[in-house]
Parts: sequence; C-alpha cells; structure tokens
Amino acid sequence: MSKQKIAIIGAGAAGCFAAANIPFAKDREVTVFEKTGKVMQKVKVSGGGRCNTTHSCFDVDELITRYPRGKQFLKKTLYRFSPQETIAWFKERGVLLKTEEDGRMFPVTDDSQTIIDAVWQQMMRNKVSVLYHKSLDRIEKRDEGFELHFADGNTYIADKVLITCGGFPKAEQYHWLKTLGHTIQSPVPSLFTFNIPKHPITALMGVAVQGVTVKIAGTKIAERGPLLITHWGFSGPVVLRTSAWAARELNERNYEFTAIINWLGETTEADLKEIITDLRKEQGKQVLSGKNPFELPRRFWEYQLEQCGIGADVRWGDLPAAAQNKLITALVRDNYDVKGKTTFKEEFVTCGGIKLSEVDPQTMESRVLPGLYFAGEIMDVDGITGGFNFQHAWSSGYIAAQSIIA
Repeated sequence: MSKQKIAIIGAGAAGCFAAANIPFAKDREVTVFEKTGKVMQKVKVSGGGRCNTTHSCFDVDELITRYPRGKQFLKKTLYRFSPQETIAWFKERGVLLKTEEDGRMFPVTDDSQTIIDAVWQQMMRNKVSVLYHKSLDRIEKRDEGFELHFADGNTYIADKVLITCGGFPKAEQYHWLKTLGHTIQSPVPSLFTFNIPKHPITALMGVAVQGVTVKIAGTKIAERGPLLITHWGFSGPVVLRTSAWAARELNERNYEFTAIINWLGETTEADLKEIITDLRKEQGKQVLSGKNPFELPRRFWEYQLEQCGIGADVRWGDLPAAAQNKLITALVRDNYDVKGKTTFKEEFVTCGGIKLSEVDPQTMESRVLPGLYFAGEIMDVDGITGGFNFQHAWSSGYIAAQSIIA
C-alpha cells in the first residue's frame, strides 16, 4: 500500500499548526521542510517572548476590521477557526490563555515556549518528520503530485504540498511560485516604526504617552493608542498599527511623509481652548510647569512648554495668547516630518504575497494548481499588532490540514 506524502514548506506558526492538526495514519507521511535550524522562531520572539497568541475579539465581523488586507477572505476562514477555537485547542493540550486589558491574549505562563511546546508535542504525537536546513529552490508539477527541488541538491516527491514559508520582503523571492502560475501582490513592509532624524523630541527616548492619535497627512488613515518615543523617532502600538494601514501608501512615498499627532487623543482645538480658559479662572496662580492637567508624562510636558517658549515660572493666569495658541497646536496638531522607517524586528510582517483570488478560503487549496495549498503570511493577508497575524496562521493552517486529509 503506497503512502500519501504530504510536504509542508516552512516550520513557522502556520506550518507547524497544520502538521499538528493532521492525525497520524499508517497510510500517510507528513514531512515539514525548514530552511533554518529552528522551528516557530517568530512564535518564540513575539510579544517580547510571551507570544501574543490571539485576541479576545470574538465577533468575526469586528475581528476582520483588524486586518488591513484580506477582509473578505478572512470572513470565511475565521468563521471556520476563530479565536475561540484557538483558545480551546490550546486548552485541550493543557495551555491556558489570559486576556490583557487591550484584548491581547497570552499564555498564563507568559512564556512563548509554552505555545511552541504544545504545538510541537502534538506534531510528535502525529509522528510528523521535520527536516532542517532544507531551502526550497523550485517545485515541479508531475503527473502524480509534485517534485520538490532543494538547494542541497536533494528532491522529494509529494502528493500534496502546503506552502507556509511566510512572507518575503522582495518580489523576486516569490519566483518559484510564479513559475507554478500564481500571481504575486508585490510585497512591502508592514508594522514598522517612524524615523524623525535629529528631532529634539528624541531626547525623550523611553517616554511613553497613552491614548495618542496618529494621522498620516494627506490620507484618512488615523489610529489611536500608546506611543513610545525612541532615540530614532516614534514606536509603540499606535505607530505600528498606523504603519500597517498605510503600508502601501507610505511605500509609494518612499517613507517620507508628515505624521500629525494629537497627544490628547480626540481632544479638539476648541475643546482644549475651553479647558485652558477654565484653568485660567480656576487655577490662575498655578505655574504650568508644576503639574499638567492632561496626565501627560512630566518630561514630555516640560519639553512641550520649552518648545512653546513657556518659562518654568509662567502661571496659567499669565499665559500670553500667542504662547497659548502654540501650546494648543503642539498638543493636538503636532506635525513631524518622517524620513524613513525602522523594522520592528519582533513583529516583522510583510503585506503582499499570493493573490487571494487564487486561493479557495474554504480549503486553502490553490485555484490554479490542485494539490497545492497555502497558509499564513505567504498569502496577501496581514493584521495589525495584537495577535491577529497569529490567528490568521492558526486558522489557515487548521483549514489547510483538514482539507488535505479530507
């Protein structure tokens, strides 16, 4: 009796999760080919080593709004395997997840190795083989199945192939998929930080401001959340989310653009003018530098006063009109010229990849070449930070596994 041979290309989250969901059968052989010497490397480093496994957004219609690309495709896949299914899958294997205030979910151990071990142990129960340092050069379609050609000169004949090797930063790295007849949406970076070279605010590196709104000038793109000032510019969840939504737009602008920052979230200029008018009446004798009424970090507040030319001894009641107007602008419409980006290493994501119209969301099978499947970031799907990219990996990996063995 000949065995069905299943080849999985890439031992990341999607590939390993797919392998973990293909039960052992005597007439089946599952082999994962990994080009490096390690499995699930992104899982290991994500969330600062804690692994942001999924998100507690359980309404699929709401959940898909967290993905800049691939909404309609995900609507089908996330109904099949949702965050609830992810939670249950890990719970069945003794791993409990906890929800943080912002909805992100982590293992209660706060250790990504817990997630890796749960998936790995299930793979081993399924008797999956993992071969390391196997870099794929090309795939050739045969009458029966596929012939995989590796950089080390070896070949492997597979009945079915699941591609889970993640996204590539350069279009030419997809050439071996193009030769199979697939269309590639050009890859561009998503989830990156903003560089503002030699700007004085970078002296505040390490200062985090909560509830900040970041808008990209000339677009409707705006996000709200915590911002971190770094020695090169701006980072933090709000910046990473903004970069995801604006990935293609900012790539076209060669990462030179204006970021408009409202340090007070959604407070308008009119709102702030009213607040300051009340402060003049009620706290007129208090110096501005003493304590700010906006719960901004002290160092940041002092920096803004200095930038507006407001001395350390100026009282609210004596604040000149010109200085007041400068302060209002600095707090709710602060412009920064961004020149370049820095990749956020832990969460590196590429938007682009296999065109979604060429993949069946019900099965993850190629519409171009039957027997070829895709899961994870190799497809033109990407989410903002918060566990959404991993949820896509689990969902697509699970569906592909079920389809392959159906």
